Amino acid sequence: MDLDADFDGSMRRKTSFQSMSPSDCDTNSRWGSSESDDETDSPVNMQSFGESFAMEETNNQNGHSRYCLAASKQMVGIFLTVWVKNDLRDNVRDMKVSCVGRGLMGYLGNKGSISISMSLHQTSFCFVCSHLTSGQKDGDELRRNSDVMEILKKTRFPRVHGVKDEKSPQTILDHDRIIWLGDLNYRIALSYGYAKALVEMRDWKALLENDQACSYPFLIDSLRIEQRQGRVFEGWSEGKIYFPPTYKYSYNSDRYAVEDRHPKEKRRTPAWCDRILWYGTGLYQLSYVRGESKFSDHRPVYSVFSAKVESINRSRIRKSMSCSGTRIEVEELLPQ
Repeated sequence: MDLDADFDGSMRRKTSFQSMSPSDCDTNSRWGSSESDDETDSPVNMQSFGESFAMEETNNQNGHSRYCLAASKQMVGIFLTVWVKNDLRDNVRDMKVSCVGRGLMGYLGNKGSISISMSLHQTSFCFVCSHLTSGQKDGDELRRNSDVMEILKKTRFPRVHGVKDEKSPQTILDHDRIIWLGDLNYRIALSYGYAKALVEMRDWKALLENDQACSYPFLIDSLRIEQRQGRVFEGWSEGKIYFPPTYKYSYNSDRYAVEDRHPKEKRRTPAWCDRILWYGTGLYQLSYVRGESKFSDHRPVYSVFSAKVESINRSRIRKSMSCSGTRIEVEELLPQ
C-alpha cells in the first residue's frame, strides 16, 4: 500500500485489490469482534466472520500467510468471499452482508445477489456478486435490467445503533467504491449463424471491434447496448475486453457448445456473460482477463484494481492534541 498524499492530519492511500490463489490465504486466522459478530440487524449474518478454517500456510518468505478471511456468504449457486491482507485487518470495520433473491417468483435465491459492505480506514467499499436472469430471447435483457434495479433497490445494510455505526452506508450506491461481478448473462445481439461463423474462425477481433468502437454503427453486446441507452448500469465502468466470450462451453473442453451440440439441446450463441464493473471515483483497473478453468460451461474472469483510500493520521492528531493541551496549561500560568 503506497502513500499518495498527506494533508491536514489525513492521508490518501492506494490499495490494490487482487485475485489470489488459495495458497496466499490463511483460513486459520481468527478475525472478529463482539460488535461485528452480534450485528443482528444485518439482513444476513456472515457465516464465516470470526470463525476459523483449516488451510495450509504457504508463504515461502516468512512462514506467515498474507491474507485472512473477512467475510463469506453463499446463496444457492452464488458465492462471495472477501479476503484482506493481514497488515490491513485492523483497519477494516463495519462488515455487513445483504442478499436479494431474484429467482422463481422474484424471490428465490437461484438468481439474485450477495453484497458485502465494509470500510477500510475512512473509505467505504461494496462488493456485489450476482447471477441475473438467463436466456437470449427478445425481452430477456429487460428482465436482467429489472434484476439490477431490484438489487439496487432492495439491498440494505441497516445501521447498528450504539456501535459507532451512524454514518455507515445503507445502500449499494451509498458506498465510495463499488465493484459488481458475476454472471450478468447479457448476450451478443447477433444471429446464430453469424456468431457461429465468427466462433469457428476464432475472429474475436471482429466481435470486440463491434462491441467497443464507437465509430461502428451498431453494438452487438447487449450489456453495452443497454448501458448506452441508459437502461442499466448508468455511470458504471467496465474495462476493454480482450478475451474470447466466456459462455457457453462444453464441459471439460475448449470447444463452445455450439460446436458439438446435441440436436435436442438449446442453441446457445457464445457471449460475454461473465463481467466485472465498478462505480465511484478512486478505482483504477490494472488488468481484466479470463481464466481457463474447465469445470464449468463458463470461463471465469479476473480483475485487479488499485483503490485510493482515505486514512486519518492518528499519530499526528494525538501529537497536535498533546501540544494544544500543553499550551493551554502554560497560558494558565501567565499573569492575567
